[in-house]
Amino acid sequence: MIIQCFGKKKNAIAITTAKKGTGKIRINGIPINLIHPIVIKNKILEPFFILGSNERLNLNFDIFSKGGGKVSQIYAIRQSLSKCLVYYYYKYVSISKSNLLKIKYLTYDKKLLISDVSSIEPKKFGGLGARARFQKSYR
Repeated sequence: MIIQCFGKKKNAIAITTAKKGTGKIRINGIPINLIHPIVIKNKILEPFFILGSNERLNLNFDIFSKGGGKVSQIYAIRQSLSKCLVYYYYKYVSISKSNLLKIKYLTYDKKLLISDVSSIEPKKFGGLGARARFQKSYR
């Protein structure tokens, strides 16, 4: 049994592969307990906090993330994890529990399941950037 899901935030992409195992989570080959600061680790583990502590999953999660900045990668990782959990419940547990989990995720934070499509505004003529304009001189 292998489940593969992805998450996106701006230019960051995270791909999560879930396999039967003992419950280990690795991000780009690094175990989750070695990630610091703790705020970042808690942000990544939010899908599991919402799931509840009484649910014990025997899945290993291997996450590969690239592109964008650190914060964008964190949001892409948590989105791919939550999509993976919803799909696991849909496929192997029950559809009703999967729908309940989806509703929990959407009420907590919409970005856990829906990808962010924001991108950089393109540069236009008459200035240095997208909105900045050259200074006007009268003399």
